[in-house]
Amino acid sequence: MNDEMKEILGRYPKMKDMQDLREIFWTNDHMKKFYEESGRLKVSKDDIRKASERLQRFAPYLAKVFPETAAEGGIIESPLRDIPSMKKIMSDYFSADIKGRVMLKCDNELKISGSIKARGGIYEILKHAEDLAIENNMLSYDDNYEKLADESMREFFSRYAVAVGSTGNLGLSIGIMSAKLGFRVTVHMSADAKQWKKDMLRSKGVEVVEYESDYSKAVEEGRRLSDLDPMSYFVDDENSVNLFMGYAVAALRLEKQLKEKGISIDSQNPLFVYLPCGVGGGPGGVAFGLKTIFMENVHFFFAEPTHSPCMTMGCMTGTHDRFSVQDFGIDNITSADGLAVGRASGFVGKTLENLVSGCYTVTDENMFRLLYMMAENEHIYLEPSALAGVAGIYRMFSSEEGKTYLRSSDLEGREDSIIHVAWATGGSMVPQDIMKQYCETGKKLI
Repeated sequence: MNDEMKEILGRYPKMKDMQDLREIFWTNDHMKKFYEESGRLKVSKDDIRKASERLQRFAPYLAKVFPETAAEGGIIESPLRDIPSMKKIMSDYFSADIKGRVMLKCDNELKISGSIKARGGIYEILKHAEDLAIENNMLSYDDNYEKLADESMREFFSRYAVAVGSTGNLGLSIGIMSAKLGFRVTVHMSADAKQWKKDMLRSKGVEVVEYESDYSKAVEEGRRLSDLDPMSYFVDDENSVNLFMGYAVAALRLEKQLKEKGISIDSQNPLFVYLPCGVGGGPGGVAFGLKTIFMENVHFFFAEPTHSPCMTMGCMTGTHDRFSVQDFGIDNITSADGLAVGRASGFVGKTLENLVSGCYTVTDENMFRLLYMMAENEHIYLEPSALAGVAGIYRMFSSEEGKTYLRSSDLEGREDSIIHVAWATGGSMVPQDIMKQYCETGKKLI
């Protein structure tokens, strides 16, 4: 262990708890106002608008080739649901007097790939396809994008390759979308990836390369092999601005859904959002989008497994992607496969370091408990990763750090005015027999 690491352990007492795999709740003591930060950021509200317009252009194509999206006109979006029964059972079970409105953003129901990755992953591939087609005079912005479903377009895209490294869900979104367009696609899967996700990709004609090591190795090797092929495009989950923007569009959609439910977000009615975090692209993009819309009236928290707290570690210490959790003796082995990442995205961490309200960690056992509670009480079926966000709601009211944050935000005595949204990142594509096993595991733990 080098001197900098020893200094970090001495300076940040929560690091010892993280090494011991104990749950922690960290709140950011160097937050800035959004207007103070916006000038230094690489992305803007205008970028989000352009991304939203691109998805609108592709809507006719998506409605044609994925009939399950036709009812929504080819727009891939998830419902926002109240979960009052979950609020009550969490209050009772975790001895937390939860106040405010508790809601779930059900990205587990997103069409095509069944997770939040259907936002960023699909968006990046659509943008890449659009860029290629326009550069080669195969498409213009004024065309009806349904033409992308023509066999001549599929033949054109088959000249090109797409590659990505993934723990599972990003690979599903990239693989399914790329294969549908006609790209040759390879997904490099880490040891954490579930077998059913590999099987599903192969059934779509995707080449799956398996690794015995973790996410970082799958990304490294996938990038190296892609770089050898001049016709190959590598989706870089750690640094991709395109992925980030695809996720950010979710904020525009959430704003509309809140208005449809008669909910106005302002200083008297703040929005608290809890986002499961792996490498950081998905939650980071959503959080950035929310900040551009609601600014100081939104508070967002990143949620991670106790075994994979890379973003928590990076944001808390300001080291971002300089260290991995393994450098500090944390094994990065978790049932929450979508969050099994040992080193956070430096791009996301540095973009949001002065905007994130805080980070917290959750044990696998508590994720399974919450999974069973959600299934039994709300009849909503999520994969373990998706429950990390839900945990933040009771932790806000049961931890000293959460209570202190509410006081410092001038919300003590006004907690009933808070709108809590946990982001449910995946689950609808989990095979029934595996979901049954998940629920049984949670039931035994309770």
